[in-house]
Amino acid sequence: MIDKTMTFSVNEDKKDILKENLTIIYDALVEKGYNPINQIVGYILSEDPTYITTHHNARSIIRHIDRDELLQILVKSYIEK
Repeated sequence: MIDKTMTFSVNEDKKDILKENLTIIYDALVEKGYNPINQIVGYILSEDPTYITTHHNARSIIRHIDRDELLQILVKSYIEK
């Protein structure tokens, strides 16, 4: 039995769209008085949309974001110099 490693990649266009959408969600959470980092992390870990406000349609927007792609972009941006 051969153990193969799966690969995953996100193209730059999707990265820009994800960043734009995540910024909208972040700003909506701030406007409503939430800690946006805690709320977004809660959503990523649980996939429970109630972590995200409906303000500025943020909850609907986050439901269209692929969590695997989002995590890949976040990890990549964290380790890049």
